[in-house]
Amino acid sequence: MGAIYITGSGLFTPEQSISNDELVAAYNEFARRHNEANAGAITAGECEPMPMSASDFIVKASGIQSRYVIDKQGILDVERMRPVLRRRSEDEPSIQCEMSVSAAREAMANAGREAADIDAVIVACSNLQRAYPAIAVEVQQALGIDGWAFDMNVACSSATFGLQMAADTIARDSARAVLVISPEICSGHLNFRDRDSHFIFGDACTAVLVENDNGQKTPGAFEILGTRLKTRFSNNIRNDQGFLNRAEEPPRTDDERLFRQQGRKVFKDVVPMVNDLILGHLASLGLRSDQLKRLWFHQANLSMNQLIARRVLGHEASPQEAPVILDRYANTSSAGSIIAFHQHHDDLDAGDTGVICSFGAGYSAGSVVIRRTSH
Repeated sequence: MGAIYITGSGLFTPEQSISNDELVAAYNEFARRHNEANAGAITAGECEPMPMSASDFIVKASGIQSRYVIDKQGILDVERMRPVLRRRSEDEPSIQCEMSVSAAREAMANAGREAADIDAVIVACSNLQRAYPAIAVEVQQALGIDGWAFDMNVACSSATFGLQMAADTIARDSARAVLVISPEICSGHLNFRDRDSHFIFGDACTAVLVENDNGQKTPGAFEILGTRLKTRFSNNIRNDQGFLNRAEEPPRTDDERLFRQQGRKVFKDVVPMVNDLILGHLASLGLRSDQLKRLWFHQANLSMNQLIARRVLGHEASPQEAPVILDRYANTSSAGSIIAFHQHHDDLDAGDTGVICSFGAGYSAGSVVIRRTSH
């Protein structure tokens, strides 16, 4: 089996964006109303007042300044505070299918490939809008790909885990080319009434085309030198939304079903885990960290990324070494590292090496070491 390449990438970005100021205004109005309605209980010490948020707090805590979302109006509606999605008939493409097709077609165009060149589709993301039929199979049909497809979920590491699945599939001669697509509608699982997390997520969809060396080399492709995955169970990031919720007694509240995390514990646990993963992976490939031209990291927290980059590289990373898209996109779960790659790889020269790295709930972490080709 010959080398395996990333030959194209694509990105779908929603048209609507919410600034920190807009998000804070909606949250603070909800908190004000809640505190006013519960003033007696708060005074009596029977419940805690909801704290106020601030744009400066968000930037300091995360580095996020805005985020793209599928629906802005519903999120900023103080009576609703969640996106409004039009209910679609079973004869219409699902919203995740629409996003996926858009990103996939860009990836295919960038690689110079058509549906007939592709054998498989993996939809890898942190939240799927239904259990079955698989979104991936729907996308496969929409793109006209004659092959097979499946969905997978490893939270924020879904895309890198999907890249390893694609590379392994190609190495076994089970496919010539595989699309790995991450349609993340994170605004749907976010509790916009929680001060500590209401700002974290945004929406986006990425696509990456992985293929073998079939004699149709794509200029500027990236050879996959190796992949490495790591998981360790932790309750410090959870999302308990699921079909069994309707059977539970007593039923869970939104606070219990939607995304929640213990941020400081996550920071403390994940930084050394990712650092060890990357350095161990590089060593197994006979590479040194000073040979890395670029780090395309999961985009969840700016301070976390800066610390991991400093430990891996041995110095403070420049914006060129560890590009940031978090400020504009916020945390888009598994799509984040691929957005960073998609928007920040054109300037690399033949022979330049980089790492696509994810980390998040699970805990899960994935490392994909790639090198720009000379053709």
